[in-house]
Amino acid sequence: MYRVMLADDEGIVLDSLKLIIEKHFPGQCQVETAKTGRDVIELAEQFRPDIAFMDIQMPGINGIEAIREIQKNNPSMEFIILSAYDRFDYAREAINLGVMEYINKPFSASAIVEVLEKAMKLIESKRKKRSDDLLIKEKMETVTPIIENGFIYSIMFQEAFEEDIQNYKNLLSLDADYGCMLALVMGDDQHGNYMTNAVGASVRIQKNYAKVREALKETWNCVVGSVISNKIPVFIPCENMKMDYEERIEMIDVCRELARKLRRITDISFRVGIGSVRRLAESMDSYEEALKALVNSTGSVAHVDDLPIQCRYDEEYPIDLENDLFAKLRDGEREECERLAGQYFDWMMETYDEQNMSVKLKTLEFVLWAEHLAYINGGLTYHFQERENYLPLVMNAERNSDLRGWFVSKFGDACRNIRTKKEEHANQLVVRAEEYIRDNYHRDLSLDEVSRQLDLSPYYFSKLFKEETGSNFVEYVTNLRIGRAKEMLSQEECSMKEICAEVGYSDPNYFSRIFKKNTGLTPTEYREGTRGQKHVEEV
Repeated sequence: MYRVMLADDEGIVLDSLKLIIEKHFPGQCQVETAKTGRDVIELAEQFRPDIAFMDIQMPGINGIEAIREIQKNNPSMEFIILSAYDRFDYAREAINLGVMEYINKPFSASAIVEVLEKAMKLIESKRKKRSDDLLIKEKMETVTPIIENGFIYSIMFQEAFEEDIQNYKNLLSLDADYGCMLALVMGDDQHGNYMTNAVGASVRIQKNYAKVREALKETWNCVVGSVISNKIPVFIPCENMKMDYEERIEMIDVCRELARKLRRITDISFRVGIGSVRRLAESMDSYEEALKALVNSTGSVAHVDDLPIQCRYDEEYPIDLENDLFAKLRDGEREECERLAGQYFDWMMETYDEQNMSVKLKTLEFVLWAEHLAYINGGLTYHFQERENYLPLVMNAERNSDLRGWFVSKFGDACRNIRTKKEEHANQLVVRAEEYIRDNYHRDLSLDEVSRQLDLSPYYFSKLFKEETGSNFVEYVTNLRIGRAKEMLSQEECSMKEICAEVGYSDPNYFSRIFKKNTGLTPTEYREGTRGQKHVEEV
């Protein structure tokens, strides 16, 4: 059904248009009429037409002005101008207003039918687009919270590759590389720094989660995580690494109002902790700061910068350089790690003199911490006395600059260990597995038995073995057995029964089928072929 509005000061014109429409489009159009500019504007507000036939010259407000006024509230309406005046200025104004057609009076029925069909197609196209847009929006309303929760989980727990984080950012249209975390903590009521009935609140918040999420979205352009116990993590993107004083105060005020609003709409008490601005990779640090801020205060809102619970640095200290250095170390990017290590050491030498004890201490501190990260991330074996010469080496250096090469090389070694030790560890496990298989393949050997010998789960061992050898466990064992069987088949004194027993097959028929499947010959055919080859060689 299409709503059609007819506007003309001549009754005969209105009757003619209505008759044409009802005759050629029976049951398809709901028609209303108006004779003055004011009437047509008021009718448009009430009737909300899809299509309007407008005369230009009407009493009071003319058609052009009426169209301009109607478009303020109904910009999607299609207008068709009917005019007895073939004036260029009217036509130009109509074009500027986006009018669909300009028809001169007198008009024919066919002209009205043609233009109305065209208008109907445009309206139908707009309706379909609107329907498609609403369907997409509906789907996004379902999918977006899942994507947002995946993003929150990834940046907090660092269990995604950088490519995955970038994909999340693209899907969420996030450009910022920095942000601060909020911790929304809920309960029945607040007693000091403690929220009562946290478990009950975490259950009740599930049915109110959509309301909480909507309130947060109305407050900030943020990413909202799912409920974790009685907490909701929220990421607020920031353009800069530092939030100035005015921004911090404004955020606290907004959070105070947010906590009150959430209480009104959910009947659950909320406290809001605010962490410092961090890189995406350090989001968990910001979230932990937000939680600590709540623990160390009794207000409904607590900002970490208001409390003495975080490490602060001198303005000249290159904290960004330090963070970059250890980030590259964890990623195993050796060349970049060594470059940043050299850059950090150069900063120390530019800032402090050759005998400054703080340089020596920081050098030792960073090397020990880099190796600590290598131990816990690289699968290394820790030896208590392995670093007994570090302290004398650092303290006995005549000049601080003499330590630069040692400092950089230790970071490079730690970085290499993180990247390679895991690979070496996997290789050593497979070597042990291969040795055990070679010693025991004559028995009924299973994947579970070998996995148990290595103290690994069968699933992990199977995957690791295939990655390192290119063959799965069964293929590897079978190839060993067939290879040994070939050797024994070439020896005259070995019976088929002895060969079967030697290579781990108790059933000769099964052995024969496996042998043929892998070689294309039965064991007997293979032996005869070997004999023929020997005869040829002897001749």
